[in-house]
Amino acid sequence: MPKKRSGGGLSPTQQAAKFLGVSVLAGALMAGIALPAVGALGLAAKGSVESFDELPANMKTPPLSQRTTILDADGGQIATVYSRDRTVVELKDISPYMQKAIVAIEDSRFYEHGAVDLKGVLRALNKNAQSGGVAEGASTLTQQYVKNVFVEEAGDDPTKVAQATQQTIGRKIRELKYAIQVEEELGKKKILENYLNITFFGQQAYGVEAAARRYFSKSAKDLSLQEAALLAGIVQSPSRYDPVNDEAEATKRRNTVLRRMADVGDISEAEAEKAAAKPLGLKISNPKNGCITAVNNASFFCDYVREVFLSDPVFGKTREARAKVWNQGGLTIKTTLTPQAQESVQASLKSHINKGDSVAAAVTLVEPGTGRILGMGQSKPYGYGKNETEINYSVNHSVGGSNFGFPTGSTFKPFVAAAALEEGRPVTQEYSSPYEMPYPEPVQTCSGKPWTNEGNESVPNESETEVGPYRLKEAMALSVNTYFVQMVADIGLCPVMNMTDGLHVVQGNGDKLPEVPAVSLGSKGISPLTMASAYAAFASRGMYCTPVAITSITQKIGDKKKSLEVPKSTCSRAMSEKTADTVNTLLQGVVDSGTGQEAGLTDRANAGKTGTTDERKNAWFVGYTPNLSGAVWVGSASQQVKMTNLSIGGVYHAQVYGGSVPGPIWRDAMTGALEGKEAPPFNLVDIPNPDKNKDKDKDDEGDDDGGNGDNGNGGLIGGLIGGGDANGGGDGGSTEPDPTFSIPENFIQGQGGNGIGGRD
Repeated sequence: MPKKRSGGGLSPTQQAAKFLGVSVLAGALMAGIALPAVGALGLAAKGSVESFDELPANMKTPPLSQRTTILDADGGQIATVYSRDRTVVELKDISPYMQKAIVAIEDSRFYEHGAVDLKGVLRALNKNAQSGGVAEGASTLTQQYVKNVFVEEAGDDPTKVAQATQQTIGRKIRELKYAIQVEEELGKKKILENYLNITFFGQQAYGVEAAARRYFSKSAKDLSLQEAALLAGIVQSPSRYDPVNDEAEATKRRNTVLRRMADVGDISEAEAEKAAAKPLGLKISNPKNGCITAVNNASFFCDYVREVFLSDPVFGKTREARAKVWNQGGLTIKTTLTPQAQESVQASLKSHINKGDSVAAAVTLVEPGTGRILGMGQSKPYGYGKNETEINYSVNHSVGGSNFGFPTGSTFKPFVAAAALEEGRPVTQEYSSPYEMPYPEPVQTCSGKPWTNEGNESVPNESETEVGPYRLKEAMALSVNTYFVQMVADIGLCPVMNMTDGLHVVQGNGDKLPEVPAVSLGSKGISPLTMASAYAAFASRGMYCTPVAITSITQKIGDKKKSLEVPKSTCSRAMSEKTADTVNTLLQGVVDSGTGQEAGLTDRANAGKTGTTDERKNAWFVGYTPNLSGAVWVGSASQQVKMTNLSIGGVYHAQVYGGSVPGPIWRDAMTGALEGKEAPPFNLVDIPNPDKNKDKDKDDEGDDDGGNGDNGNGGLIGGLIGGGDANGGGDGGSTEPDPTFSIPENFIQGQGGNGIGGRD
């Protein structure tokens, strides 16, 4: 039995036999003769020839994966992303030194032989026999190109990569057959061009253009003799000859290439010696791959674009098919992001909140009537280190967002008002709105089974001074919980569900909103993008448009380009113009005279709503002008921080509410985004004032949501206990009622057991 070496490999005799088998087979193929079926080697070779004949006639040649460029709406580069950093170039754009160096060191007889070099096989066989091992290979440049094609086709699948590179007779046979085909179809120059574009040069660089830029910060066409020799030497073993990590070994290898170029007559001995005496001259350019490198802190938007591509069927029937196109790259993706809006978003965030604060903020700006996302950012930078995150707080979980979105507080109440107006309730609708009352029952639902208050639970307003009756205008300004609870009991839950369905309002995990009265108080988690898009329907007089981030995609395959279909925004009427105009009039009052004044814009028509939730874990401002809608969320993604007695952006806050932190962020982001833009007016309606003015004594902090704040300290479930804003009443004030009731079982469904979700 043949002996094995101590390292477990084949003995020199076995290696020689294996090598001889491939060599004899190669010779037979070139000569077109049959092999004798005599002895073990003959039998093995005969079987290999039969396998050779069974191989498909044509090799699949996948297009080379390249980098993808993501552009903003003005055509500026946001980021480049790639699975393999490669830029395909033509042979004329590759330095002649590089062409000669790679041929000299890898296959000096490249232009003299066919797919298989018999002289090379015999020379290698002789050298290997003398060394007692495999000191030299016999693969031609064409064969190496074919192997690289197999590796490229394998992609990032480790099993397929292993199969493409395994040292077996079978793989060699396949490589030989396709090498013959390639020689016949492409010719020497095209093979060389393809090889230089496909091969790996280490340091994440695929192809000579990427390698030239990585190691020398220049184009492949500008490579000098010594630079070309260095790159050519790397190919045999990118890790061993890595000039970044082992300059001495890389220098030795470069000089070996230079000597070989002199031996074959590509350069003179003097040129080789002169080049060998020079330092490596590296000028490293670090890889700039992925959304983490995006300009204007647009990393989260960049990642959202990627997620949209991977999830939208317009780019492929399955996620696997879409991922293949994305990883293939060569895409130029033009997006909706405008530099002006994005810069304004980030400038506002930077001025109001620090990345190291215990809470974070997210801002999304959407264009009414088109659904175009113009700006998207957050205070925690994109990344994986301290005070960084890869989670996009602005979007749903399915496209890289938090698990559930974030409870919205009183910012949900305009949807209830819009539903009631669509049902024919007058804008002067009045309800008794006591300070505290049991949840009315039964409440009609879409399913037909009424909701009942089995535990006879009660809901309070923010302050004991908030006692009705109220009309809609005042109830919206004060965010009177009992008013909206009575409104839901009056019209039923189904109109509210129909309204939110028309506005595409879903929970952050993609689930529909539950049919329970507390949903009207903003108890469920929703993403800022969803809220900004829904409010944009008010701005566009009732027309809802699905958000869109991509306007065009061009794909380059080889030297050809084609346009890909992209998802379009779909617009539909969510409510009548009259209803939208009425809501706009109601919400304009919030920024004109309510606590939303801190958010209000002074140079143009604007409207919005504040919201603060259970235990002040979330604070919102969602607002709009006729031509821009924006949502701002502030809170902890883990929902563990109660925003009382804390510093945000270096400013101390005894209590955070919708108007105090999110409002100013919204104001500054919108101001910069709209600078120089037209300032159209709303179509307002006349809303009569109540017959009897209720002169409530409000704290200066009380927002349009009423006095103290969203449950403030100790409040539960969005205003059902100890608060009155969306999830608990107002966004300001200071007086909070004590909890006086328990929560009915299964009353709030969803995230975290109490309606609150999210993840770090």
